[in-house]
Parts: sequence; structure tokens; C-alpha cells
Amino acid sequence: MNSDQNLIAIKNISVDFSFQENFLSKKQKIRAVKNVSLNIKKGSFVGLVGESGSGKTTLGRAILAANKISSGKVIFHDDDKDYDLTNISKQELKEYRKKAQLIFQDPYSALSPRMTVRDIIAEPLEVMKITNTREETDKRVREIASKCRLNLEHLRRFPHAFSGGQRQRISIARALVSNPKFIVADESVAALDVSIQADILNLLKSLRKELNLTYLFISHDLSVVAHVCDVVAVMYLGHIVEMAPSRELFKNPRHSYTKALLSSIPSIDPEKQSNAIELKGEIPSAMNPPSGCVFRTRCPNPTHDCKEGNIEMGLIEVSAGHWVDQCCVNCV
Repeated sequence: MNSDQNLIAIKNISVDFSFQENFLSKKQKIRAVKNVSLNIKKGSFVGLVGESGSGKTTLGRAILAANKISSGKVIFHDDDKDYDLTNISKQELKEYRKKAQLIFQDPYSALSPRMTVRDIIAEPLEVMKITNTREETDKRVREIASKCRLNLEHLRRFPHAFSGGQRQRISIARALVSNPKFIVADESVAALDVSIQADILNLLKSLRKELNLTYLFISHDLSVVAHVCDVVAVMYLGHIVEMAPSRELFKNPRHSYTKALLSSIPSIDPEKQSNAIELKGEIPSAMNPPSGCVFRTRCPNPTHDCKEGNIEMGLIEVSAGHWVDQCCVNCV
């Protein structure tokens, strides 16, 4: 998974959270992300899929330096400087915020109802001190609003006057106004109607070419991921269990969990719907994960070593660019 064209190199990172049931109990640790390695190439559109609770959002926030990384390395390769996100200073973090941004899931709660669209988009410029004058700020706001298909009269209005799709375009404009290189889109079309989803996805694709952006697209909707992503990583209980180019993954899934996810994609063909793979039980709690292979409690063909917990998780390359968890290669 090594490449000279990587924008972000992630090596064996883990993210822990501590919690306390009550003031008398001891603090306990939850490992939401465990030993994840992932390279994101410049200009790529990487999809991250999995069930709720698999650690997708936590991983995205860790890459944005919004969650503390407990172990491992995350390096952001800029043209003139590399940022080590596991040991980043306050000054470097301010610089990094200009280069990596987030598009939120809910376009309704992500925008302040008391601010005009102009002020919402301009806020990152003012907070990060990217522009020096109001005229310079207004010029940049108009430029990015136009790229996101917002009219100039929209800038004087408040968020309540817009539909869900228009609000999401405002959120995208706010994320792009600082001229970032990397965008994490966390379920950014999940709250929208299907027809509006297609419009937003096409906008993201066109902006990638126009502004030379790199995306990490977090989603649970595999049909959406197939439409926009170049590479797809499948996550389960804090681990990446399979990763491959989009066409290869959808054509030749190797992990049992990936096969079950793909079989759940809705189809108008009743025969395809009847062939859906049903996984028994629910995803285990990160507070008490299974030993050894984390998927063994729901795997249709677990081996003795899986059950005994004698196999460690880790990806191996089964074909060019196609990585699968080493424990589950022999279980499929």
C-alpha cells in the first residue's frame, strides 16, 4: 500500500475513548479504531463503508485531527511540508485546518439559523485569518458560491429559506472556501432525497476535477459509493477488513462481511433480493469485542482458530490493489 503519490498515509492507528459508568466505578477504555492502515492518494475519491458503530466517523475525525490518536501514525503530505497528526503543534494544527475540512451529514443542523449564507461561508476565512479585508472576503465567498451553484441573491438569505439540497451546497461552499486539499464527507447525502443525492454527488465529482480535491467519503449506502468512489474500504468493529478498487470490490468481494453488505443492496429483481445474505446477530459492542477475529461471531464459516482467537487481524494483498483481512481469506 505504498505510493509516492499519497496525500495521507495512515499506519497502524488506534483511537481510544475512556468512559465511567458512575462516579464510583473505574474508568474503562473503548478502542473504537484498532490498527488501521490506509493510504489515500492525491485526487482520489475513497469510500469508507460499514454498519453503524464500525468506527467510520471516528477514523474520519482522527484524520482531521479532531480525535486524539492513541497509537500509530498519520502523515499529511503537503507540497511544501508534511504534517504528523499524531504529534502536531497548535500552530501546525491551525495551518492544517485550512488544508483539511469536513462536510457534515445533516444540512439542517449544520448551519446557524441566525447567520446569513454569506456570513456562514465567510466564517472560516475570518476565523483562520485567510483574508485581510471585507472586499477580499466577499470576493472569495462569491467565487466559491458560484462553483457550488448558489446564486448571488442566496447570500443575503438565512438557511431556513432553503431546501435540503441547497443547504448542503452551502455546507460544501463553507468547507471549500479555505481552499482545502482534503475533504471528509461524513454521510453527506444520507439526509437527502434520492434525486437530490445525485445532484450533490455530481457536484462533488465536478469539484474534485476543478479544484483538485481528495475525498474520504463515509457512507452506509453502497449504491452511492459505487457511483462516485475509486477505492472502497470496508470497516467492521474498528478494523478495515477489505479494501480494493471500486469495480474490483463490487465484482469480486472476498470477505464474507463485504459479500453480505453487497447482497443487501436493493434491487428491482426479486430473485436478487431473495439471495441476500443474512448475518445473524448484531455488530458486537466495542466495549467488549470478540477475541481474535472480530467478525467470528457472525461469520458463516468460522474456523477453529477464529473461535479460539488465535489469529490476529491484518490485511494481506490477494491481488493487485485488493486487500483482505488475513484471518478471513480462508473462511470464504
